[in-house]
Amino acid sequence: MAQPLLEARRLTKRFGHVRALQDADFTAYPGEVVALVGDNGAGKSSLVKTLSGTIRPDGGQILVDGSPVELHSPLDARRHGIETVYQDLALAPDLDAAANLHLGRELYRGGLLGRLGVLDHAAMRRSAVTAFAELGVDLQDVGAPVATLSGGQRQSVAVARAVAFANRIIFMDEPTAALGVVQRGRVLDTVRRVRDRGICVVLISHNMPEVLSVADRVEVLRLGRRVARFTAADTTVEELVGAMTGALDAESAGGAAGSAGQAAADAPRKDGAP
Repeated sequence: MAQPLLEARRLTKRFGHVRALQDADFTAYPGEVVALVGDNGAGKSSLVKTLSGTIRPDGGQILVDGSPVELHSPLDARRHGIETVYQDLALAPDLDAAANLHLGRELYRGGLLGRLGVLDHAAMRRSAVTAFAELGVDLQDVGAPVATLSGGQRQSVAVARAVAFANRIIFMDEPTAALGVVQRGRVLDTVRRVRDRGICVVLISHNMPEVLSVADRVEVLRLGRRVARFTAADTTVEELVGAMTGALDAESAGGAAGSAGQAAADAPRKDGAP
């Protein structure tokens, strides 16, 4: 069986008297798009923040390649090859696409100028052009301020930034929210290209048809714990909604989890790639 790239086991997280996560499990395999879905308050954001190092769990384990790890910060997560594209994108609107791609990881000139903190804008622009081209992102001018780009282009810049530095797994929180049909399609194409590079994509979304169009597997959270797993090609929107709301009984959800887990182990990708 394929070993999970990232795994959460019985994670718990409390905020005062509120239990955001209650023995929550999650599994992600290399080279797949796995969707994480659930109703508002199901614990998706808490789980993602825990697995990306933003918050510390109160209990449970996080494993990378089968080994327990402690993620004290997003920097710890990045050291394990984990990046996150947040819903607000976290872009600097007054900076250009190249500068945003290297935000927090700027390139400096060589020699004395570099030691004095002088940035190598030419090198960052060359790196950005390559990164965008590899993902099929079409920007006419990587030197244009991000504020002048369309919503889909800004989303692509945020995704490209994560891809440029993540070599294992990327969390994408509602990557197509507030985008038009054409822009949504381009972002989903970018998600597929990232997957095809062997990077695992964890997609958090409320758009069930969109989830089924791009995901290989779906994991469902409800009331702070995982209640079902599905192979995307073998399920429907109605089944996903049923698991999210509790209308799908425990026996059906358990069967879905079992079949999805075996399918993930045997063939984490729809196209059968290892």
